[in-house]
This record gives sequence, C-alpha cells and structure tokens, in this order.
Amino acid sequence: MEQYVIPDTMTALRKLENAPGANLVTIPVPEIGIDDVLVRVDAASICGTDLHILEWDDWSRNRVKTPMTLGHEMAGTVVATGTNVDPSLIGEFISCESHITCGLCFQCKSGSPHMCPNTSIIGVDRDGCFAEYLAVPEKILWRTDRSKLQPEIAALQESFGGAVRSSLVHDPKNKNVAVLGCGPIGLFSIAVLKAAGASQVIATDTNKYRLSLALEMGADAVFNPSQTTPDGTVKWLTNTGKHGVDIILEMSGAPASITAAFKGVRKGGYVNLFGIPAKPILVDVAEDLIFKNLTVLALNGREIFETWHKTRELLETKLVDLKPLITHTLPLDNIMDAFDLLKKGNACKIVIKPELK
Repeated sequence: MEQYVIPDTMTALRKLENAPGANLVTIPVPEIGIDDVLVRVDAASICGTDLHILEWDDWSRNRVKTPMTLGHEMAGTVVATGTNVDPSLIGEFISCESHITCGLCFQCKSGSPHMCPNTSIIGVDRDGCFAEYLAVPEKILWRTDRSKLQPEIAALQESFGGAVRSSLVHDPKNKNVAVLGCGPIGLFSIAVLKAAGASQVIATDTNKYRLSLALEMGADAVFNPSQTTPDGTVKWLTNTGKHGVDIILEMSGAPASITAAFKGVRKGGYVNLFGIPAKPILVDVAEDLIFKNLTVLALNGREIFETWHKTRELLETKLVDLKPLITHTLPLDNIMDAFDLLKKGNACKIVIKPELK
C-alpha cells in the first residue's frame, strides 16, 4: 500500500464573507472523521453553481454559510482513511457524488436518496474541492479506472450524470429531440442523445459560441432564439422537427425557453425540465399541456448511484467524448481567471489542476 506525505497546510478557494467574491488562502489540510477519507484533488471542474456562489446571488445568500471552500466536481486520489474505512482504499483513483444523504429518511430508505431532504452538498453546505485536499465520507466515493478516464474527464462525471439522466429518462432512439439551452449540461445531453440513437438532435441558445460547440457535439441543426420572435422559435422547432419534436429537454430555465418547449413539442410529446428558473413563471396549463396530452417530467441531479453506472459506460467506451467541451485547464492559483472566462461566455468546462503551477 502506497504511503503519502500529507502536508499540514494547503491552498483553497474560500468564501470568507457574505459578499461577492472569494479568496485563495492557505488553510490547514482538513481532518477526517472515522467514516471519511482524505482525497488529494487531481482535477476539479467549475460549475454554474460555483459562479452563483461567487457572485453571491439570492439563492447563495439564503443557502451558503461562510466561511467555506467552493467546488463540487472533482477527481482525485485517496491518501488517508478514517478508522472505520478499509485502508486498502489508499491510492485509489476516485470521483465522488457531491450529495451526502442521510440514509434515514423516507426517500433514502425507499431507494431514492437523490431526493433526500437532508442532503448536504460539498462546496455548498460543507467545504468543497477547489483545494489541494478534500475530506469526504467514504460512502460518496465512486471508484474510477485511471487507465480509462483521465482526471479532467473523471472530474466531469458528476455534472455529466445530470445530462445522462435527463437524456435517457425517455428513450430517444429514433426520436426527434430538441435541447433548449447549450450550457455544459445541454451540450453533454446532445452527445448522449446522439450516442443513444436519436434520429435528429436540434439545439437552441442565445450564445453563438455555445451553438458552435453544439454542432461539434453532434447537433444536426442549431438556432439562436434571440434573432427572432417567440413565435419564430416555436415555428423553427415545429418545422425542423420533421413530424414535430418528440422530446424536448429544457436546460436553460429561461421563461421564454420553457414556453417554447411546451408550444414547440408535438402533441403527445415529452418535455423534460432540468433548467432552474430564477423566479416563478406563468404556464398555460390547459392549452399547452392538457390539450396537447404532454408528459412533463421535472428532474434534478442524478440518481445515486444508478446514473453513475450509465455515465461510466458512456465515457469508458468512448461512446461520448467530452474533451471538446474542456476549453481551458488552469492551475488552482489562476482559478479566478477561470471565473472571468465563464462570465464573459468564452468558455465551457474549465478544469482546475492543483498540481499545475
């Protein structure tokens, strides 16, 4: 069993106060409890949630307790174990489910821990992975084959899982599918849908750069709704979808996009809602849902750990290649530059590698 020299201190990106911004600071390497492991972070990826916390929006102010280390998408190496954890885990290459569930509530005991109301999320409710080391419970580890997945791809498994679940919950094979919103999850979804045999995948976004990435991930046609009226977007969806769009994945949370999803899907079609609106929106339930006989499914996160098995298969067999979406790889010391790139819309997934200097 390999032995690791663990330093006393480390660098971490910390939210120190209840205000916009974050600071790179030197703090002690975290201690581990009896059921925990200490992980050396080999790669971490930035998510939109991290940007919300950095900018300290309404959701962050009501959820996050400072001080706290940001980040929840990662891959790394186990370097120490708690007394209740098998020490043979030391040296294992892992990713981890960011949601730590209670195991005691109705949802957990009914096989739906992804809906646990007592969930604690790393990088949101407890210290996260934008650091050189991370302490987490052993139960959220996901063993990963380093020979099949490089750290930068392994770090994307958590977020990729959301796309896997939302794309496959209704069988897309031989279906016309639209993805509304080409952020990272929407772009992941395009690749999953193509791998699963969708006959046609079309995509919309207001960002020209993201539309180019959609084409690179396999979209058959793309459209910018900001260049037309809401009715124009619905007409494009209806016409481009041949006999109509069978399945629509709404990934942006934008009110206009949600409305377009309900109006643009064919009668008897499926709408999967994954994007989160910033505030309540109006929906014409009678005309756009009931009279169209729609099946509407609202989804959040991954199924723990069922989705992870599907994620592993897609990535390890190379049915899906996420490399085109990793637009930058930066050292931890330059992580604030990564946030600037994301805010300017000039990046997709940015991977942070603490070992880089």
